[in-house]
Amino acid sequence: MDNNPEAGQLGRLLVVDDDRPFLNRLARAMETRGFEVDTAETRAEAMKLVKAAAPDFAVVDMRLGDGNGLDVIERIREVNPDCKAIILTGYGNIATAVTAVKMGAIDYLSKPADADDVFAALTRDAGERAEPPENPMSADRVRWEHILRVYELCDRNVSETARRLNMHRRTLQRILAKRAPR
Repeated sequence: MDNNPEAGQLGRLLVVDDDRPFLNRLARAMETRGFEVDTAETRAEAMKLVKAAAPDFAVVDMRLGDGNGLDVIERIREVNPDCKAIILTGYGNIATAVTAVKMGAIDYLSKPADADDVFAALTRDAGERAEPPENPMSADRVRWEHILRVYELCDRNVSETARRLNMHRRTLQRILAKRAPR
């Protein structure tokens, strides 16, 4: 927490993500925008923070190292039904978006989401629609992000990643050796 005199004017925000650099960047950005920010890297840590003090806002990663971010959303909604919660994920698909909304999330953002997108989603009025992105990711970039996510989930094992993606191992190696598309 910094010594910003305006910190906390918008309310208490809980940010939960197992990617520490992203978590720290987002927390700092939200503090400068007027939130009092608590952070957690695990589901268990987030549950303790929710129990100690229910947040007014929450930004929660869908997949955490020790569980599902939807559990955190569900617990927040039990403690504070008026909390505006957002789910962040690298797995952007319709089924998980629907589940997140049913669990009480007000929005669902795909990673990489920047602080402006998160702030806009948190402060948007209930009936207000989100603006379409000015620079959406290209299809090549979405494919690249998906391949990298599966690669990380497989502990950087090329053979296992190739098997899960149903592609030849050498093809995957060539893809991974290239620079990320824009």
